Amino acid sequence: MGAPEGLAGVSSTSPEQSLQQSATVRILIVTAGTSGDVLPYTGLAVRLQESGHEVALAAHAPFAEAVRCRGLEFRALPVDPHVQLSSCAGQRLVRSGSGPAALVHAARLGRGFLREFGHGILAAAEHGVDIILLSTTTARAGSAVAEALGVPSIGVSLQPITPTGDFPPAFLGWKRPIGRAGNRAAAYALMAVTDLAYAPVERALRRDLGLSTTNTAGLRTRERSDWPVLHAFSPTVVPRPSDWRPGAQVAGYLWPAHSRGWRPAPTLVDFLESGPPPVFVGFGSIIVTNPEQLVATAVEALRIAGARGIVQRGWGGLESHSDDVLTIGEVPHEWLFPRTATVVHAAGAGTTAAGLRAGVPAIPIPVWFDQPFWAARLAALGVSPGPIALRELSSARLATAIRSVIQDSAYRRRARQVAEHIADEDGAGQVAKAVELIGSN
Repeated sequence: MGAPEGLAGVSSTSPEQSLQQSATVRILIVTAGTSGDVLPYTGLAVRLQESGHEVALAAHAPFAEAVRCRGLEFRALPVDPHVQLSSCAGQRLVRSGSGPAALVHAARLGRGFLREFGHGILAAAEHGVDIILLSTTTARAGSAVAEALGVPSIGVSLQPITPTGDFPPAFLGWKRPIGRAGNRAAAYALMAVTDLAYAPVERALRRDLGLSTTNTAGLRTRERSDWPVLHAFSPTVVPRPSDWRPGAQVAGYLWPAHSRGWRPAPTLVDFLESGPPPVFVGFGSIIVTNPEQLVATAVEALRIAGARGIVQRGWGGLESHSDDVLTIGEVPHEWLFPRTATVVHAAGAGTTAAGLRAGVPAIPIPVWFDQPFWAARLAALGVSPGPIALRELSSARLATAIRSVIQDSAYRRRARQVAEHIADEDGAGQVAKAVELIGSN
């Protein structure tokens, strides 16, 4: 079958040929979602670029400046996740929390733009590409594009996506144990359900790309094959399950690259120097219907605990006007977190990693998808007194948790121990080796 319309000018050689033609590999990193889904890949891109490769990072258009200010080539993908999460459908997704209901709402959102997204990835590869690195959120559409272009792809996932008996699927957010057999069954059932939900639009995308449409069981096919997946989290935080297939590995965390020219605002520096380390409160991309109430709860908890605080606006537009609480915009977590007493956050993969890297205790308030999974890991590691679900949040409960992590030195001691282990790991280096390995075969 010939190359489909829209593939002209893009390399269609075999994966082996395309990588052996030159020592310089043309790499396209494709990711989608919120800041926590995008920024970690900037560090990987810089690392690969420093190794002499040509690297471009494809993400939603609103992230263009965040990518370019790190010295990277940016290629835009369709859809604005902020707009999507602010919509009625997006707010239903937030309210549904984690579990099967949330995945149903997510599938409804995703089906609406999967085909468009696939074409966006194809356009991002129009200048030629030798290998495509795909996040969890882009693997379905991106692997089809890679297949159409005849180039290899590697999964680089911030969450554990490979079925295992060690724990339930991270995206389900289940808290109760269901046994090893139940864990694996739940993972494959989740794959089957999502494959079924996406099948019609996936078939349409594959037709557009000139690919066979007889088999669209994308997730199940990849997980039962030798498709390489590097899970970008620390083996100290989630050890590699012994029952994972050979192609699935744990590489270590990816860290956002430094933004060129960034300097902390004088007001932030003055606040940090004017008293004891504050408590960080931030919910990243979570957009709640009543941000004023959420901030009021957090500020009252800080008052009860006798602590100062820093509230990050995030996508939810959180804002505090309390004397002992400073409101900030985007600040690199690697700079801010080591200067705090503890971090209160929604336990997304990126913020969880940043807190562990900083060696500070955490108070997770998970909302959806994989956040309950990471919150449980924080408690198991001994760096957190345990999660508080957003719907169960109160100023009294949060104040008790804040006092606990500030007064009990065991949390900070354990957090520093975990940070020391993480510091010895090199997730970006492991991904770079995988790219080189494919190039040498």
